[in-house]
Amino acid sequence: MSLTKRVLYFSRDLTTHDFRFLTSLANTALDVYYLRLEKQNTSSQENSLPEKVKILPGLTDDLNNGSENFSLLVDQLREIIHQVNPDILHAGPIQSCGFLSALTGFSPLITMSWGSDILVDSEKDFLWRWVTDYTLNKTSVLLGDCQVVKMKAIQFGFSENRIVLFPWGIDLRQYQPGKNLQFRERLGWADKFVLLSNRSWERLYGVEIVAKAFVAAAQSKTDLRLILLGSGSQKKEITKIFEEAGMIDRVHFGGVVAQKNLPDYLHAADLYLSASFSDGSSVSLMEALACGLPVLVSDIPGNQEWIDQDQNGWIFQTGNVENLKNSILEIYKTQYKLPIISQEARKTAEKKANWEDNFQKLLFAYQLVLGSDLTFGEQSD
Repeated sequence: MSLTKRVLYFSRDLTTHDFRFLTSLANTALDVYYLRLEKQNTSSQENSLPEKVKILPGLTDDLNNGSENFSLLVDQLREIIHQVNPDILHAGPIQSCGFLSALTGFSPLITMSWGSDILVDSEKDFLWRWVTDYTLNKTSVLLGDCQVVKMKAIQFGFSENRIVLFPWGIDLRQYQPGKNLQFRERLGWADKFVLLSNRSWERLYGVEIVAKAFVAAAQSKTDLRLILLGSGSQKKEITKIFEEAGMIDRVHFGGVVAQKNLPDYLHAADLYLSASFSDGSSVSLMEALACGLPVLVSDIPGNQEWIDQDQNGWIFQTGNVENLKNSILEIYKTQYKLPIISQEARKTAEKKANWEDNFQKLLFAYQLVLGSDLTFGEQSD
């Protein structure tokens, strides 16, 4: 038997996070195979994966097409597992890739929670809860990104000693403190107080809460401005909030921004906002902290693990527009605190959000299922 271990990494689609996982795995001595359930993103990112990552034909069926097609997906996955013969099947989110993997009966299965799958989706109805429970029962090790995910899994009866907390992380060399005064000057905002939101325009992420609170705050402080990045199904609803308030000219709509350009936007802001109703360890929050950007975020458990009130940022009552507005105005009035908050934000990122450090926890999960004597040295040329 070859000493080189094979991992089959199975996810819904090739997101920025998947790309980071696969790129780092390619730098180990593992043989890495990548399988995607869907293919919504363009192939350019797929083509940028390291050559060592062996890309498999995707499972393209829609999970909502009925039990017959669902069974075909399971059969397809079994055949791929037979061909690859992996030592580890690493799959997530729980109710899609994790569930399909559990149905194949393959072991060891490392299931990776993506936060909202176990925190939100598992409570949708009886079926979603059953699927979650079934998948966890077939899981050898569960990867979670924060304590609230861990506690939720324990509520499902999952063994605490088979949970590995892996708060993902970011490249601290890419995300560093800085100022982008040129961008502000181009917008005519050189002397304005600039807020930034870069969450998806979906109800889960509360961007409409940000929009309403900004409009309310900007009615009394006319030099407030907002950089609003991203897009989503609530585009018309959110745009209408600014139009009806006559404040569309106080908002810069930046659209979906490539990762390489995101620090430029963070450096142009004075305060980061997130009104998400559910998050694990938010990568967007980590990026802001690493840039030394003071943050104001909802008081969900995932954020509470990162933010100490008035120390490295601020927390407001989830879903409460009035409280968010008041928090914005209070921070505006006490801008003298921002340099100290900025320094503490960066320290938090250096301590907790370093991808290179956190990635070792993923490899530890692999060691748990394959044996503690297994090592993952860097791949030699």
